Amino acid sequence: MKSKRHSMILKLIASENIETQEELARVLSTHGFDVTQATVSRDIKELRLIKVQTGEGRYKYATVERAESDMQDRFISLFSNCVISMTGAGNIIVLKTIAGSASAAGEAIDSLHWSEIAGSIAGDNTIFVAVKDGKNISEVMKKFQKMIQ
Repeated sequence: MKSKRHSMILKLIASENIETQEELARVLSTHGFDVTQATVSRDIKELRLIKVQTGEGRYKYATVERAESDMQDRFISLFSNCVISMTGAGNIIVLKTIAGSASAAGEAIDSLHWSEIAGSIAGDNTIFVAVKDGKNISEVMKKFQKMIQ
């Protein structure tokens, strides 16, 4: 019963903006799950659900994976809007950004979790990206270029 309830919770939060535990309990009851707020609270903890802000400025439950995916989309958009140029140097890629935006663009790079990247360091308008193997630098630069376009 618990696994079916968990499955239903995941379906519901993926398709509806559910803001509170009480609201989730009400919606579950309409789907045949008679639960208390305490049970819903435990389910939320076990499923590791978090609250994320919607486009309307309200909050809803989401899985960590979904929240990370939404953030990654935002980071990629930010990255594409602030990177001005890119140069390869050995196994380092030097990215120039609009003043003050390198830190956010660096966070976008880190959120990608690309296996070719060892790490990045961001200043005010410059990011150094260390590529693990210099042989992969052109491949990583092509990926960045696709994000910028």
